[in-house]
Amino acid sequence: MRLSNRRFSTVEHRAKIMAGSSYVAVPEDRILLKLLLTELGLSSPNKPYVADRDDCLYRPRSPAVELRLNGKATLWPVLAISQGPLILACLPLVDIPSEPRPPLASLLSVSQGLTFLAGLQTFVLGSGGKLDREGLDSRVAMLPPLLLQVCPLGTPLDTIPLAGTPTAPTAPTSTVTQKQPAWKTGLYRGRASVNVAVVETVRSMQYGNQSRQDTWDVYGTVTCKCEVEGVLPNVTVTLTLPPNGSPLQDILVHPCVTSLDSSILTTSSVDGADGSAFSGPYKFPFSPPLEPFRLCSYTSQVPVPPILGSYQLKAEENNLRVSVSLKLHESVKNSFEYCEAHLPFFNRNQMAVADVKVSSGQLDVSKEKNLLVWALGQKFPKSREVTLDGKITFSGSSRGPSDPLCTGLTAYIKLYLRVPDTTLSGCCVDQHSVQVYSSAKPRISTSRELQSKEYYIWNSTGSAPVSTGQMVI
Repeated sequence: MRLSNRRFSTVEHRAKIMAGSSYVAVPEDRILLKLLLTELGLSSPNKPYVADRDDCLYRPRSPAVELRLNGKATLWPVLAISQGPLILACLPLVDIPSEPRPPLASLLSVSQGLTFLAGLQTFVLGSGGKLDREGLDSRVAMLPPLLLQVCPLGTPLDTIPLAGTPTAPTAPTSTVTQKQPAWKTGLYRGRASVNVAVVETVRSMQYGNQSRQDTWDVYGTVTCKCEVEGVLPNVTVTLTLPPNGSPLQDILVHPCVTSLDSSILTTSSVDGADGSAFSGPYKFPFSPPLEPFRLCSYTSQVPVPPILGSYQLKAEENNLRVSVSLKLHESVKNSFEYCEAHLPFFNRNQMAVADVKVSSGQLDVSKEKNLLVWALGQKFPKSREVTLDGKITFSGSSRGPSDPLCTGLTAYIKLYLRVPDTTLSGCCVDQHSVQVYSSAKPRISTSRELQSKEYYIWNSTGSAPVSTGQMVI
């Protein structure tokens, strides 16, 4: 295991002054690493349960974890992201009282820390996200001098340059009065263009049972790629909502944003719905880095999920009666890039016969995997409702896939969908509202899309895991 770390005494000194008698010293590197690996479940593979980490009373909010020291002392928020063999972590300075625990969305240092770690991850792994052991060790060895450049005195300046990426050519001009910052490895020269993409992701857990409350949430990201000439060009992107749209919440912004209305950052989903919350327009002025970057992220409390489903199973000896109904909500655009429903069946013999019919789309049966794949195509019918009904016989000579959760009638449908040119919140970027202060008129393009992740519809006649509230991002 290779360890590379950097402490900033200036930041620790500020933390001591602000915390006073309640200051908690950061332990030595060896102890800190052990605590972090334990919290991430990587320290003892033979000991899968750790009470302080896995007890039901403890609600982790990844990627901000809490490390428990001796006694009652804790370190929070420790930000950690991992990919393959690489783990990156940092401890941002919280400049407001930590008790009661403030929401993460209100802490600018958390936003800066996550962006900083994401930049380091891209630097170490490259744009492809994979490196061999020799290449990984080489990149990790470059981190100490890099941190001196992009994080002087413990304050991240901006995105981190991609390792091996050639700097853009620069041409000296006599009219430039701004000094090129150290974090900017070059200047862009060429035709000006700005691309802004809004992607919203919806998650849902639906039960079809009055004793269990359905849950869903929506979170969005706004990514930008700005090719604009100048040392520190100024760009402003404005997000707008429809007249009755729910306010955006939990907004985190990239450090390159130069100014922001404080009301934008204080709207939190933890505080519940508030009719007086800021509802836009949301203006983000910034000086963009050379690379594509995430301008901001947000959540939105939409009133309904895009597709409401009903799933019922009835056991008959070696057979299962299957009945499914899916209804597209009227507010959602009926034009998909794709929409599929996967129905897996676990802990049974392999499928022998699947006598199943669908009212729309195509059904693919994988008997080896005990899986039905229902491709709904690019449009729902005019009624916006589709059904699947039939009987499946499990009398194969060998066992199908197993799952410790899905026993008996515990089963689910998982939806995969992508809808171009729409968002559930109604959030969008009008290309005419994008302002670029540059001598050349840029080509501006904007897009938006809705996609699903962890979208489950559980069998209403069986047991199912129940969420205790709003799904945590």
